[in-house]
Amino acid sequence: MMRNNMKQIIQSFKTGETILEEVPAPQARKGAVLIQTTRSLVSLGTERMLVEFGKSNLIQKARQQPDKVKQVLDKIKTDGLLPTLEAVFNKLGEPLPLGYCNVGKVIAVGDGVSEFKVGDRVASNGQHAEFVCVPKNLVTLVPKQVTDEEATFTVVGSIGLQGIRLLKPTLGETVVVVGLGLIGLITAQLLVAHGCQVIGVDIDEHKLAIAKQWGVITFNPKSGDVVKFVEEQTNGIGSDGVIITASAKNNEIVSQAARMSRKRGRIILVGVVGLQLSRAEFYEKELTFQVSCSYGPGRYDDSYEQQGVDYPLPFVRWTEKRNFEAVLQAIGSGKLSVKELITELIPLENYLSIYGDISSSRSIASILTYKDTPTKPVHTVEIRTPSFSASKGVIGIIGAGNFTKMTMLPALKGSGVQLKYIASQSGVSGTALAQKYGFSHSTTDYRVIFEDDQVDIVLITTRHNQHASMVIEALSAGKHVFVEKPLALNHEELNTVITAQQASGKTVSVGFNRRFSPHSVKIKRLLGNAPMNVVATMNAGFIPANVWVHDPKIGGGRIVGEACHYIDLISYFTGSVVKSVCMNAMGVNPDQSTDNASILLRYENGSTGVINYFANGSKSYAKERIEVFSQERTLILDNFRKTEGFGINGFSKLKTTLDKGHKTQFQTLIKLIETGGSELIPFSEIVNTTKASFAAIESLKTQRWVDID
Repeated sequence: MMRNNMKQIIQSFKTGETILEEVPAPQARKGAVLIQTTRSLVSLGTERMLVEFGKSNLIQKARQQPDKVKQVLDKIKTDGLLPTLEAVFNKLGEPLPLGYCNVGKVIAVGDGVSEFKVGDRVASNGQHAEFVCVPKNLVTLVPKQVTDEEATFTVVGSIGLQGIRLLKPTLGETVVVVGLGLIGLITAQLLVAHGCQVIGVDIDEHKLAIAKQWGVITFNPKSGDVVKFVEEQTNGIGSDGVIITASAKNNEIVSQAARMSRKRGRIILVGVVGLQLSRAEFYEKELTFQVSCSYGPGRYDDSYEQQGVDYPLPFVRWTEKRNFEAVLQAIGSGKLSVKELITELIPLENYLSIYGDISSSRSIASILTYKDTPTKPVHTVEIRTPSFSASKGVIGIIGAGNFTKMTMLPALKGSGVQLKYIASQSGVSGTALAQKYGFSHSTTDYRVIFEDDQVDIVLITTRHNQHASMVIEALSAGKHVFVEKPLALNHEELNTVITAQQASGKTVSVGFNRRFSPHSVKIKRLLGNAPMNVVATMNAGFIPANVWVHDPKIGGGRIVGEACHYIDLISYFTGSVVKSVCMNAMGVNPDQSTDNASILLRYENGSTGVINYFANGSKSYAKERIEVFSQERTLILDNFRKTEGFGINGFSKLKTTLDKGHKTQFQTLIKLIETGGSELIPFSEIVNTTKASFAAIESLKTQRWVDID
């Protein structure tokens, strides 16, 4: 069986290039299947927009995303110009995998998957890559009578089908489909199968001709007034429904849809058009307007898509996966014909014949073909020939998300560290960072890092629920460990980590970086270990309830996952450990909400701490403010840019660029590993901070002070 590096089509937003990149193949993770691709469909409408956006300059990008511009301006006010620009350019440097219409054969099945087996032919929303790992609720079996080429229309067909489901057409109704691109043509054909009179509107005569052969009444807006045409076709009544599958920046399409509709008609938006609606046009006819969300119910729901939690069929008949199945059934029965929509079949290696001039392409459906020979996926790719000095610590990083990209690697840059591995789930983000920062290897199998004797320290920046288990694996392999907070999500995990650390004799560091900020160091030097009162306020910002950080089993919640920073910082200032904790939170059911909470800390040396962790403040206000009171002295730290002192001889103010201590933290860590020095932060303090965060949650639930062991 052949072994070659996997190829995948990537779009760069920074350079505008569309690249066929060599990346490590993904692993078959829990709840998902690993697929070797045979065909994938290029969705020219969606992918054209992404490619054109990537090719546009910074000013053009800003004009297309005014909401992002406001976020940037707010960040400049709070964080300063240089950190903001660095964040923007790092974001633009992210590679974007293209494609979402994939067909192939299952070659591996993850834990918790019983619906599929190796050898099954499946359709999914996988990308343009030789191997894709897709969660089970986004994969469906392909019937024997449906070819691979036909099956590539499964996902894009579901987008049109979901629009139809929202419209709820009945036999004999007249429905107008505006925009006969790929989705529009499929939508029109499915509506005909529903028994509707369908009017298709487009300026492309070739697309109109295809629709006409299915019995669609066609109209080219260049030839006259589309509203009058619809009125003529409906004897002056107007259309019962309009499905907009077009892409345009102006508002005329929505206005026309309203004017061509009958009284109490329905309008469904599937495409992307201007949405400045005329109240009069909608009010007078009591029109219904709804935006359709992609493939159907379950889309963008993490519990459905990533965790595999299905919606019960009696209550949600048509989920996105069941829409996939319905489209394939329609193709297999001949009710949906897609062969005439295929413009070209292009080998993956010749991808530029599609993407090189995608803006002017007249293709309806371009299909990429892949080699049919069985190939064993390669999970580790060499980026450059490794050459490491035995006297310096060699690093492996697990996790290539925002923290690694935006914070950790910029902080490590120029420090002389030896970067060997970076592990990521998909392989794409890890490979991009490996190329940028000089790693020798990119991998999707993090265990190769543990198995490599050259690696001295492992840096873990994955989702919170993976921290404890990975720390234990690394310690068992004889590695020093740095893990981004939190160390663990519960007492059981923490106790297991403690046991592993004691058995290994290796160091465990947690990313409590704020104690390494020059502002924190200055405050500590000025005040010493005298008893003090500390008030720390975090303007944390709102995060939607469905984001993983709120899930107790995945993110642990924002107190355990984020507010622990301030427990550690106050412990650093006081030179003591937390003795007991009390927390109160805003809300009707405070034990269910830790977004807006106040934590009270008692320390063994008599000091006290207050942490106000709030998510309901303005983003334009500074994120962090710390006030320290001790022996008639006061220090105010403003967002790690300015510290002011009151009542302190010889000190009044310290000003810097935004500096939360990340660079100093990592430089100190690497030096300790290289020289065999002491711990970055005493492990006992890390354990105390972690226990204090657990105690805060317990206090909120029990409405009492909770003592720390």
